[in-house]
Amino acid sequence: MTTVLQHTAQKTPKNLSQSATEELVPSRYALKVGDIDVLVVSDGVLPLPTSTMSTNADPAARAAWFKDMYLGPDAFDWALNVLVVRSGEQTLLVDAGLGGQFPGFPRAGQFPRRRLEAAGIELSSITDVVITHMHMDHIGGLLVEDVKNRLSPDVRIHVCASEVAFWAAPDFSRTDMPAPVPEVLRTTARQFMDVYRDRLQTFEQEHEVAPGVVVKRTGGHTPGHSVVYVRSGNEKLTFAGDALFPVAFDHPDWQNGFEHDPEEAVRVRVRLLQEAAASGEWFVATHLSFPSVGRVAVDGDAFRWVAGSWDY
Repeated sequence: MTTVLQHTAQKTPKNLSQSATEELVPSRYALKVGDIDVLVVSDGVLPLPTSTMSTNADPAARAAWFKDMYLGPDAFDWALNVLVVRSGEQTLLVDAGLGGQFPGFPRAGQFPRRRLEAAGIELSSITDVVITHMHMDHIGGLLVEDVKNRLSPDVRIHVCASEVAFWAAPDFSRTDMPAPVPEVLRTTARQFMDVYRDRLQTFEQEHEVAPGVVVKRTGGHTPGHSVVYVRSGNEKLTFAGDALFPVAFDHPDWQNGFEHDPEEAVRVRVRLLQEAAASGEWFVATHLSFPSVGRVAVDGDAFRWVAGSWDY
C-alpha cells in the first residue's frame, strides 16, 4: 500500500488496447493526513431519480438546481466512494461499496475486489473494516464470495450498536425510496449479519479504531449512521458517509429519500458542514463526485464546496 499511496493518480495506458487492465480514468486518489495514508477509491456510480435527492423541495426549485448543475432532469449518476486508511500497523476499509450481486447497477460494485486489487492491496492485509451504516451500497462489497473468502478470519468489523439493533427490525415509515429498495436493503443487511456477526465489534457513540482514526455516531440518515475522523499532527480529514449529498451545499435543508429521520439528518448535515468550514479540514463523502476531496466554506445561509487541487 505504501508504494500505491506514493502516487496520487494511475498511469494513463500507452494505447487504448491496454484499457482492459489499466483504466483510462483514475479510480483512486491518495493523500496524506499527517502520518496517516488515505486512499479514496471509486466504487462506480448508481443512477437515481432526482426526486430522491430532494423529497421536500419544490419541484420547480429542484428542476432549476439540477439544470444549473447540468444534471437530470429526471435522474442522475450518484457517485460511490470508499476509503482505505493506513495508520501504524493497521489497514482499514471504511465501507465496502455495493458489490456485484445487484444486476440493475452494472456501473457500480467495482470495489473492493477489482479496484482494491488494482491498487495493489491484498484483501487479506485488511485488519479492520468500519461500516458507516448498513445500507447495501456500504456493505454489499463484503458479500461478494471472492471477498468473503480472501478476508482475514481475524478482521475486525466496526459498526455502531444502534445500527445493528435497527436492522433487526428496520422501520422505513419516514423514508421515500424507490419501491423495490427497502426489501433489498432488509435482505442485504440480514445477509451481512449472517456472515459477519461473529466478527463485529460494536460501539455506542465513539470508538478509536486505529491511532488517529475515530468513528463517531451521528444518527439521522440511519439510527447508527457514523462518520470517520482522521487526525494526525495538525491535519484533519472527515469522511461524512451519507450525511450529505451534492445538493447539500446549496440546500442543506433538502431531505433525502434514504434518510430514516429526515429532520435529524438535516441537523447532522448542517453541524458537520459548519464544523468543516470552521476547521478548514479535508472533507470526503460517499456520494460526492470522485475523488470527493475538498473543503467546505460558508456561503451566506448555505455552504460552498471547494474541490481540492489534484496533487500528482
